[in-house]
Amino acid sequence: MCPSSQIIDAVVAARILNATLVVPKLDQTSFWKDASDFAEIFNADWFISFLSKDVRIVKELPKIGGKLWAPHRMRVPRKCTQRCYLNRVLPALVKKHVVRLTKFDYRLANRLDSDLQKLRCRVNYHALRFTDPIQEMGEKIIQRMRERSTYFIALHLRFEPDMLAFSGCYYGGGEKEKRELGVIRKRWKTLHASNPEKERRHGRCPLTPEEVGLMLRALGYRKNVHIYVASGDIYGGAKTLAPLKALFPNLHTKETVTSKDELAPFSKYSSRMAALDFIVCDGSDAFVTNNNGNMAKILAGRRRYLGHKRTIRPNARKLYSLFLSRGNMSWDAFSSKVHMAQKGFMGEPKELRPGRGEFHENPTTCICENTDPKTPTKPNPRSEQGLINGTEGRKAITEPTVANHTNEELVGSSAEEDDASVEKEDDTSAEKEDDTSEEKEEIADPEAEDDALVRPDDPELEEVLSD
Repeated sequence: MCPSSQIIDAVVAARILNATLVVPKLDQTSFWKDASDFAEIFNADWFISFLSKDVRIVKELPKIGGKLWAPHRMRVPRKCTQRCYLNRVLPALVKKHVVRLTKFDYRLANRLDSDLQKLRCRVNYHALRFTDPIQEMGEKIIQRMRERSTYFIALHLRFEPDMLAFSGCYYGGGEKEKRELGVIRKRWKTLHASNPEKERRHGRCPLTPEEVGLMLRALGYRKNVHIYVASGDIYGGAKTLAPLKALFPNLHTKETVTSKDELAPFSKYSSRMAALDFIVCDGSDAFVTNNNGNMAKILAGRRRYLGHKRTIRPNARKLYSLFLSRGNMSWDAFSSKVHMAQKGFMGEPKELRPGRGEFHENPTTCICENTDPKTPTKPNPRSEQGLINGTEGRKAITEPTVANHTNEELVGSSAEEDDASVEKEDDTSAEKEDDTSEEKEEIADPEAEDDALVRPDDPELEEVLSD
């Protein structure tokens, strides 16, 4: 459970309607089956007081004649605009006095007047604070990561069974995998039969832990960089994580950097455990997301808003073909192609144009623009600690003061592989010309690929991808 876009948009909806907001009720019947309420995750008193000049918020409905109000239940159309709320919701509110807006994912338009967008930012970055126990535990985990290394990456791996089942992708586990994930997939009644190969080709599948590791090594992260893995139970467990651990031995989780007793107050509640991961991801020097769900977008926007720290999003569609052909090229060729594929997906300050993409990910209305053309926008200095000049003028991301590793240590590249790579490139020159034009388009407008995994028009998507 991260500072949810649903909570943020509920505040803005109340502002549009000039209505009193009851502290949002969290879904306790979802896949996660977490009984936590709002005040057990967020500081409710701070939430109410901070927003008091914007929206009146109460903790519960008042009683009339000793009885609670019976709210009128209604569902708002998806991506409802300001006019939509005034035309559809306000009449019901005036008539019934109390309305409960159900299933509130993606129920407010992305583009709103600037004052409402700024209210979104006040809610997201200032009003929503975790409770003291959650915040203190999250900061303790960050401190312990810093004791291990001055620079660390947080990886939101999102390779749990529910994510894989929803995606409809196949990862080579045979009939056992198909049977296990198929059972989970049946809970979403509206999902159609999937074509795993097509889903992978279109970039709609999470990368495997090994593929994430290969991408990071190709981008220049070295073997002894420390990585915090933010995740629930990985499908396949330690066996699935083994290839990533071979590439990056210094893998950590909240379970490995804390004691069982320290985690006891949180471990039975998936939302509170996810909140700890959110805090550590937010405090990391580089954040790597393996899907572009709600948590990833909120974090990316937060890291832009609060001084700009790097957020890396895999361009899964482009990377898929590279992983398939990796055995036919040298490590240097593979690395070069990964750099090209990831242009526009590396969290650079001007990567997304103002007003493009989802507002929670790109809150440009709330970020002051530098009006001096002679002074370029600079990322957060700590985020850039790991940047050094790489070969051929490229920039490689790495932990400073770490010696270079050889290509052979990574993939055992050889002269034969180099020859094979040249032959492959000659055979696909026409295809490369097409790719070049696509890459230019992605650099200018990377959000075109942004929602390959996340399809926000799917009515049941928010529940599985909100983490």
